[in-house]
Amino acid sequence: MPLSPLEHDRRYGELDQVIRAYAGQPADDTPDKPSQALTAYLRHTWHNRPWALAVAERQLREYAEHPPGRLRLRLGEFYAIPDVGLSEGEVQQWLHCLADHLKHSVEEGEVPPPATPTTHWEWHARFPELAQFVGGWFSQDMPDEFEDHDTAVDDYRTSTDPHVVARLVGELHELLALDLDESDYALAVAELGMEVDPPTPYAPSGWLALVAERLSGPRAEYGRSSG
Repeated sequence: MPLSPLEHDRRYGELDQVIRAYAGQPADDTPDKPSQALTAYLRHTWHNRPWALAVAERQLREYAEHPPGRLRLRLGEFYAIPDVGLSEGEVQQWLHCLADHLKHSVEEGEVPPPATPTTHWEWHARFPELAQFVGGWFSQDMPDEFEDHDTAVDDYRTSTDPHVVARLVGELHELLALDLDESDYALAVAELGMEVDPPTPYAPSGWLALVAERLSGPRAEYGRSSG
């Protein structure tokens, strides 16, 4: 029978996080150099959940050494590695390569320095609530659902727990602190799921700063003019 969520996470949870880091990225790791995807996973995990690296190394190696047979895959009793562009034989060697890189990083204390996210997975891992906000309230359907951007922001605020709103404000300030070019801010919000342009006359960073300011103020005052 299929794995329960608890059993899945216990056996494959961190392995799944590593594999998800390769979404839209090539699995081009070599014994001498980790891929951009694995470097992004290492950077984010080192700075947020360093204890998970050892779990990932173990789960990757165990899966590579004991790959599931077709029957157990059909029954749903094992995690099925998504297609990463490698043959079945190459996948096992690749998983061992990933495990070796993780082991080396932990044992040698080689930590990728903080940097702007470089992959789709890393953007979402670093800014999860911002992705929820722009992807949920500013999709291509936003003009049909809300009168304007301010109305959408107001709907988010009134329908979301204040603690989560505060988390979003923190992520907005963190993104703005990266001090990116405007074109890079446009790419960032698009990567996080925003499918509409900021309202005129704002550039992406200006609109993000405006949203952070409004969400930081008292709830009852949101949307009121000062004049």
